[in-house]
Amino acid sequence: MTRVLQVSAELFPLLKTGGLADVAAALPAALAAAGLQPRLLVPGFPAIRQSLSQASAVGPVALPWGEGAATLLRGRLPGFELPIYVLDAPGLFDRPGSPYANEVGEAYADNHRRFALLGLAAAQLAEGVDPGWQPDIVHAHDWHAGLACAHIAASRARRLTQARTVFTVHNLAYQGVFAADHFRDLGLPAAYFAVEGLEFYGQVSFMKAGLHFADAITTVSPTYAREIQTPEQGFGLDGLLRHRAGVLHGILNGVDYDIWSPAHDPVLASAYDAHDAAGKAACKAALQRECGLQERPGAPLFGIVSRLTEQKGLPLVLQALPGLLEAGGQLVVLGSGDAWLEAEFSAAEARHPGQVVRRTGMDERLAHHIYAGSDVMLVPSRFEPCGLTQLYGLRYGALPLVHGVGGLADTVVDATLEDLAADTATGFVFNAYTAEAYGRALRRVFALWSQPACWARVRAAAMRQRFGWEGAAQRYVEVYARAMQS
Repeated sequence: MTRVLQVSAELFPLLKTGGLADVAAALPAALAAAGLQPRLLVPGFPAIRQSLSQASAVGPVALPWGEGAATLLRGRLPGFELPIYVLDAPGLFDRPGSPYANEVGEAYADNHRRFALLGLAAAQLAEGVDPGWQPDIVHAHDWHAGLACAHIAASRARRLTQARTVFTVHNLAYQGVFAADHFRDLGLPAAYFAVEGLEFYGQVSFMKAGLHFADAITTVSPTYAREIQTPEQGFGLDGLLRHRAGVLHGILNGVDYDIWSPAHDPVLASAYDAHDAAGKAACKAALQRECGLQERPGAPLFGIVSRLTEQKGLPLVLQALPGLLEAGGQLVVLGSGDAWLEAEFSAAEARHPGQVVRRTGMDERLAHHIYAGSDVMLVPSRFEPCGLTQLYGLRYGALPLVHGVGGLADTVVDATLEDLAADTATGFVFNAYTAEAYGRALRRVFALWSQPACWARVRAAAMRQRFGWEGAAQRYVEVYARAMQS
């Protein structure tokens, strides 16, 4: 039975800033169902450390820079059947703010140390520090875990392990780039600071470490796997990705339908499903009351659940907002991010009380209410590796309006005349990233909304879509098998 160590900086529901946490929580169970033996390694952030039970020390983790202490623990977390490894280093992880930045959004100056140590702990597990379990595959997620691939390559060179590595790119735009003089803190051979290694335009890149040293690379949708090999979306790494195209695989993220199901969601005002969507009207009315929107069943309600960043296409939303409101629509926004976007959405709320509402942070309960109560989910991202918002929107009958890139292009079928006639349309897609193209898609939303029977058919088709983890897990099983043969 293949043993797979998943390495992630986040884990739903204990610690989440985006979709990475959802993937880290759902994939291990899917792998176990596929016949593998997965375990998790996560940093000892306060929410995780406080939830850990049956904890026992596996061993110390030496800090390459000398001072401080860290211990690798094994224990249990609520909701997870598999054992969890936690890198316990209070001096590095027991801090306020997000996992990566302080309360005012400034990245921690020692992030290179914090996440280098995560990679080093993964390598120690690959070397057999836990006598009861040693991974065959170490699967590192995003730049925070990228150094696991480099450390394990160094361990293999010293014949301390035979473990193979898989590196998943969740978002190539976030690369973990640090000053060159930080390399000495990473605990890696000096030769690894090179073009054929971590060096990236005179700096150190954790993302490049994963891409260069991993035995296999995956990313979170087939279209994104192609896009990141281009200069437009390669963020300076497209040449390396083209060079490694033979081991690069696009595997679409899945949805945990035990959590995301309007028929069984315990926080909703009313249950509903694709066969009987009557309860969605009650969810919409409840959301309007909860958020202080005018309780108008005939007003199409648009939802945004997102980090408020330019990447998410939110400038397009703001530019077209007057037209959306003049046509009778409403907008609810949940998220935090760039200060200027937060200010713009707050100003829109002040100008249009009862029509626009903005809520801050990542409120999981309210997010479920927005998916259930909205008629449309806006996901006009400039680029989008996979996207989970549109998948949740499909499941809850909130038709996604998306820019046709990455996973958005792979999961949403545009409401063209042909697809409407074939009952395969599930949302609205625009291809050029322009205000004009977005505006045309928005007008098509209102045109379909004016035909309730057609809208109901598209909504039912959307809700019938299935993007579960079973198929994704099977693809990962295949990738692991190939990596072990390399």
